[in-house]
Amino acid sequence: MKNLIRSNDNIILGHGAAIFSIVVWGTTFISTKVLLRSFSPVEILFLRFLIGYLALWVAQPKPIRGIDWRQELTYAAAGLSGVTFYFLLENMALTYTMASNVSLIISAAPFFTALLTRLVSKEEGRLRPAFFVGFALAMAGIALISLNSTQLSLNPLGDLLALLAALMWAVYGVATRHIGTYGHSTVQTTRRIFFYGLLFMIPALFWMDFHPDWPLLLRPINWGNLLFLGLGASALCFAAWNFAVKVVGTVRTTAYIYMTPVVTVAASALLLGEPVTYLSVLGVLLTLTGLFLSERHE
Repeated sequence: MKNLIRSNDNIILGHGAAIFSIVVWGTTFISTKVLLRSFSPVEILFLRFLIGYLALWVAQPKPIRGIDWRQELTYAAAGLSGVTFYFLLENMALTYTMASNVSLIISAAPFFTALLTRLVSKEEGRLRPAFFVGFALAMAGIALISLNSTQLSLNPLGDLLALLAALMWAVYGVATRHIGTYGHSTVQTTRRIFFYGLLFMIPALFWMDFHPDWPLLLRPINWGNLLFLGLGASALCFAAWNFAVKVVGTVRTTAYIYMTPVVTVAASALLLGEPVTYLSVLGVLLTLTGLFLSERHE
């Protein structure tokens, strides 16, 4: 009985951790927007994860021991897919196509995650019609939110890069689900994932625009936003997300990605004073309905 109660408590905490991560990630565009005045996208990306990696070492200095080569490969796959490839592909997509396209396509990540999870594992049960109905409603809502500010226009290369980013997040979700069974703490596993993410990012620094103006880091507005991205959006949120995947499951946790545009709309209205239209409200309602159905698919 006690184990059942503890399990239910962990599941509730897992849902809370996923929602917390999405709320923070949905507001990172504000900090990124400020930092882009002084740094390139790859500079922001590398520095935020470096800060996050160092913070996780401070939080728990104890190294992971007793890992076999298969587990090490899974950690490497998680770092490569969820940190290096996902963020680099997303940034590259934004240079070729509109932000609304990227937001819409990447929001399909829960669908790809569900399909990939079913291919490699049977642990999370069969996908029921409610999941697909929820996916359709959520994507319709996200499309309305995207169309509210601009019109979608196809750009094959940019849209393909965004699609690949969504697939990479699906790979990351499956990899972290396996990592969650290794018995290591969430801080330790997230730190190791960040290590591989940074390691695989290093080659990209040589051919992308990585020449940070270090004196600019001394400006409070810059180091303050970098700390928010590194400590909050990277170290804390990735650890919380990985915990959610571990206790709630890959498919249900990833479904919360549908909320990201909703949070962005709310943050834009509250923090930047951007108007909220009837179209965006309808999009939010459809997205939340889709999320509710997706969470009840089993």
